[in-house]
Amino acid sequence: MNTKLEARQKIRYRIRKKISGTAAKPRLSVYRSNTEIYAQIIDDETGNTLVAASSRDKDIAAQAGNKTEKSKLVGQAIGRKAKEAGIEDVVFDRGGFLYHGRVKALADGAREAGLQF
Repeated sequence: MNTKLEARQKIRYRIRKKISGTAAKPRLSVYRSNTEIYAQIIDDETGNTLVAASSRDKDIAAQAGNKTEKSKLVGQAIGRKAKEAGIEDVVFDRGGFLYHGRVKALADGAREAGLQF
């Protein structure tokens, strides 16, 4: 019997077989816990995290709102930081999570901030 975590892990590996970030087009990786959401832009060739943002950042954590609204703020923050680092295009990695709710809100926020994917 597969647990929910094992099922997500299988989906995650299946996604990662197809998706890889390069220096020219890094990977926007999303992790969603029950209470927080985290996003990183990663260059998989060197294994470096170029930009990161999360709902635990002081400016986002201080905002009022539900988890979906905070996810959108995290998306906007990662988009803003990516622009400052000179990153325009990314590959979106949903990390085995379904593309709706908080994950979709983060993606929409990143698109609003000017990231292409």
